Amino acid sequence: MKLELEHTYSFVGKDAVKAYQTKITETYETVYAKKGAGNDFLGWVGLPSEIDESLITDIEKTALELRKKSDLFVVIGIGGSYLGARAVIEALQNHFAPLTGEKPLVVYAGHNMSEDYLKELLAILDKIDYSLAVISKSGTTTEPAIAFRLLKQHLIDKYGEKEAASRIVAITDKAKGALKQLANVKGYKTYIVPDDVGGRFSVLTPVGLLPIAMAGINIRQLIAGAVEIEKMCKSNPTLEGNPVSEYAVVRHFLYGMGKTNEIMVNYEPRLVYFSEWWKQLYGESHGKEHKGIFPASVTFSTDLHSMGQYIQDGIRNLFETVISVENSNHELRIPMEADDLDQLNYIAGKRISEVNHKAELGTMLAHEDGGVPVIRIVIPEVSAYVLGQLIYFFEMACALSGYLLEVNPFDQPGVEAYKKNMFALLGKKGYEEQTAVLNRRLGI
Repeated sequence: MKLELEHTYSFVGKDAVKAYQTKITETYETVYAKKGAGNDFLGWVGLPSEIDESLITDIEKTALELRKKSDLFVVIGIGGSYLGARAVIEALQNHFAPLTGEKPLVVYAGHNMSEDYLKELLAILDKIDYSLAVISKSGTTTEPAIAFRLLKQHLIDKYGEKEAASRIVAITDKAKGALKQLANVKGYKTYIVPDDVGGRFSVLTPVGLLPIAMAGINIRQLIAGAVEIEKMCKSNPTLEGNPVSEYAVVRHFLYGMGKTNEIMVNYEPRLVYFSEWWKQLYGESHGKEHKGIFPASVTFSTDLHSMGQYIQDGIRNLFETVISVENSNHELRIPMEADDLDQLNYIAGKRISEVNHKAELGTMLAHEDGGVPVIRIVIPEVSAYVLGQLIYFFEMACALSGYLLEVNPFDQPGVEAYKKNMFALLGKKGYEEQTAVLNRRLGI
């Protein structure tokens, strides 16, 4: 993995960034000594190298058993409880996985409250063998709890109580909560969500590892990639030679210059959900106290024909972070045509990936000329190992960036606001006063 910043330094100044050498080292010390805000949620810091072999083996065994009897695997969760797994699975599976016949196909529920979505999912499950994982520390988060109530009953109706229980895995708190209590009573296979790891940092726990293993992906390679970046940060908590540190400091400087929007750019559609995971990680971690960079994402060259106009010529409050993939997994060349009606013979014989790379470089230079700083993260390929590297890269940079911003990167108090209003409007017991206030505001 390489972090390319030469052009970006023309915006922020290399000397200004180097002046943060002492500050970034102190910020690492805050993380490792667990003395900063939200320090009770720093379990992810040493997680990759501390994962017990017996846990990995057990997850692999469970996945193998469920794969044998499942054409479909449903992951029930919301936010960090499903985005990390989906990011890895979507990045590594065939683009057209639903059409290849590969089994099981991983699908998702509990990340929305669409009646149509759930009804159509149940109609599919009527016709296909499936199992599921329900992921929730409490078991009472509204979206996944609704989905699990529906799917749990569907499993029972389809297979009977005993077989249904064998097809359910609960990933939840080690000791308390509604889901843990139900799992104990019904005998579900369970895995623990560590107390000191928040949802958006949980992809390398069973929260992410079980669904990823169900998709047939090598979770050992994923973990190994994360271990490499973990060790690099631990051995070199400075700016010199550490791309994690450099990324955190450069984006902090850009924010100070009024670059309040960061756009993650990919040129491979398989990375769309990696961008979604990154958006939650950074948005939920930094958007506090009326501070923080707003995370957005685009897929090029698709979005160059839409969002590209705004990025090139719109308000100069944004910068881009490009995930640049050096090598494709397949080779496909552009054919020569005698009549050349589409005027493409000038690139005949070239690989599609070469054309894509030239589009990437051309776009980067155009956007920089238009006043948009571009941070470029170069990876050799999209693989489990490299994705593990990227996951830890962005997790640690997120923590460093949060402390540089002087916010708690590990809480999410704003997320609770909509829940209180929703509970009140639905008439949940204990919210009567709030219900009356909201009804007056709505003219009810």
